[in-house]
Amino acid sequence: STVTSNGNHKVEEACEMYARAANMFKMAKNWSGTLHMQLQNKHDAATSFVDAGNAFKKADPQEAINCLNAAIDIYTDMGRFTIAAKHHITIAEVYESELVDIEKAIAHYEQAADYYKGEESNSSANKCLLKVASYSAQLEQYQKAIEIYEQVGTNTMDNPLLKYSAKEYFFKASLCHFIVDELNAKLAVEKYEEMFPAFSDSRECKLLKKLLEAHEEQNAEAFTEAVKEFDSISRLDQWLTTMLLRIKKTIQGDEGDLK
Repeated sequence: STVTSNGNHKVEEACEMYARAANMFKMAKNWSGTLHMQLQNKHDAATSFVDAGNAFKKADPQEAINCLNAAIDIYTDMGRFTIAAKHHITIAEVYESELVDIEKAIAHYEQAADYYKGEESNSSANKCLLKVASYSAQLEQYQKAIEIYEQVGTNTMDNPLLKYSAKEYFFKASLCHFIVDELNAKLAVEKYEEMFPAFSDSRECKLLKKLLEAHEEQNAEAFTEAVKEFDSISRLDQWLTTMLLRIKKTIQGDEGDLK
């Protein structure tokens, strides 16, 4: 019976946390004189909200979000933006995995990125922005995705440690351009090569040129062949596969698979 008692124990713990969170919630609502409340209390209240939020993640995702938002309000009020950003990311992840609401996940990643930027934590900000770009492209908001990929690519290409990632961001921006318009993609690739000469030698850039050529000739087979060859050396992830399929569908009479 250890299993059930353990399970019950978890439920009890969650209930206790819920009670504590509910009390904190009431307390929070009664803070007319926020300024008179000592920092220690504020800090404790925020911590309780975070604990409750984590306890609710699986059982009641929406309640988890409410608790985390309450914590964020306190942290931003205290000027602690880095920790507020961290909790925005947690909320974004709950929207991604539990509630599958990508628009809302995007909004929280953007807010986190803003706070990180304000605190000069650029690499943390970029991580959040890349999530935003990836989801925006999936939702066919290509212009938004392109702007982010270009911006992050430009920020990273001069950093010796991050340089190799820059080619990936220019590659992704080019694919987003390509879905919208072939000519735009051509111009974009030229622009990125100029900005970042190392891009020219990358396998990503060579693939783009082959795909542009295949597309211009409306040759679905050549398109697939180029993708296959690339994939045999660097595996294509789900995102890249999705984008390449969308481009391939714009070739006349193509069924839109990558076989």
